Amino acid sequence: MREVDVGSGRALLIKEHGEFSAIAHKCPHYGAPLVKGVLSKGHIRCPWHGACFNIASGELEDFPGLDSLATFQVRVEKDKVIIRANKQALQAQKRSKPMSRCSAVINSNTGFSHVLIIGSGPAGLVCAETLRQEGFTDRIVMVTADRHPPYDRPKLSKVSLTQSVQDDSFTSCLYIVDDPRHTMSQHVAPDLQVAVVDVKMRAVTFVDGSRMEYRKLFIATGSRPRPMSYQGMDVANVFHLGTPDDANSIARLANNRNAVVVGTSFIGMEVAAALTDKAHSVSIIGIESIPFKKALGEKVGKAIMKLFEANRVKFYMLNEVSEMKGQHGEVFPKTLLLWVLSPGSVPASGFLKQSGIHMDSKGFITVNKAMQTNVEGVFAGGDVVAFPFPQRNNKKVNIPHWQMAHVHGRVAALSMMGKPAEVQTVPYFWSAMFGKSIRYAGYGEGFDDVIIQGDLEELKFVAFYTRGEEVVAVASMNYDPIVSRVAEILGSGKLIRKRDVE
Repeated sequence: MREVDVGSGRALLIKEHGEFSAIAHKCPHYGAPLVKGVLSKGHIRCPWHGACFNIASGELEDFPGLDSLATFQVRVEKDKVIIRANKQALQAQKRSKPMSRCSAVINSNTGFSHVLIIGSGPAGLVCAETLRQEGFTDRIVMVTADRHPPYDRPKLSKVSLTQSVQDDSFTSCLYIVDDPRHTMSQHVAPDLQVAVVDVKMRAVTFVDGSRMEYRKLFIATGSRPRPMSYQGMDVANVFHLGTPDDANSIARLANNRNAVVVGTSFIGMEVAAALTDKAHSVSIIGIESIPFKKALGEKVGKAIMKLFEANRVKFYMLNEVSEMKGQHGEVFPKTLLLWVLSPGSVPASGFLKQSGIHMDSKGFITVNKAMQTNVEGVFAGGDVVAFPFPQRNNKKVNIPHWQMAHVHGRVAALSMMGKPAEVQTVPYFWSAMFGKSIRYAGYGEGFDDVIIQGDLEELKFVAFYTRGEEVVAVASMNYDPIVSRVAEILGSGKLIRKRDVE
């Protein structure tokens, strides 16, 4: 692979098995340089977040993201390789897949939708996009309790937390604002919360009393903050981070205050890192002894904890909140303290308890390979589901990754249209703290050993998570593109054994 100048822009020139191709040089998701990615068997995998693209067609083959790559003509004349590129495509770099227009009359007051999508996260958005890309022309309605159209939720807890307050908006994260390709294709109904799902009548009743019938239903309601119990729950200036409005409020109110984050989840730690530039001080309360111990292991968790301590973050571990003391209705003392609660999450499925849709003991909606529930015509995806995972012999698991929700949305849409599909991807997630990124691929639940290469002290390392003799996941920092490389191997169905790593 070689990144080359084509006059009006740059392109990625690729030679594989003697054949040349040229595509856009940046990943359309977050702009990663694809020349640093992984080339394998006709596709390229992004070095940052694992998205895959076909090098001949530019088509998006695996998530995250929504767009495909621009492609350019290549010909060889003697010892020269000549690229011919459309200037507009060269400058845009990305391209959207063509989508069918809705042939039904779009009327927000119509109480019927051929496909009703509950939730506006990545699962719901990709479901709607895939239906249109595959030629579906009937009515699609997406309802969401959020007042915003679909947006890039991972940015809420990262650097954008501190940027969002500048213009008091989050349009930089929104997928479909000012983008007619979406709004012309389906109706998005914000600020609408579901109260009851009646699967016999194929109808949904909303909290405001309105009702909508459907033929196919896709539930992608995600998760909600885990309920906490402590004295003083009515005290103000206590926030859960769930929406752009929350992010803006936290960023604005944190100025020169003492910010306290409750919980050491990835979101909580990202918020803490983002607030260090704004708050007078940042403290973290966690019930574990080390952050990320369960997900990344003790050694990696300790290294990340040191990074936070070096940035003046104070930890109160093996602790939890028992009481909030307030003065004049706000956390005490009034001018100094901001609490950001991040104690984890639970599936947002409470409204389904009497529906007949099957859920497991933890409240996750159980689905089959096609993302269909036990009820015909009702599908589900994203953080709210437990689905059969091929790399664990189809054991039903919950993997709350942004990338995985994209996959669920696509599989559900194809299944609705009678096209055989199932989840075939390697879970991939990332986290950003203090300008450093953690990348992770695989499913490490239940790992029993961690093999670390590199230097934990310098935060330049790769950690291989093993169960028995098999590598089940990998995490890295400053070691690109190793995680995408491992994801490529695992995605091809090959095993990586402990001895191979050692």
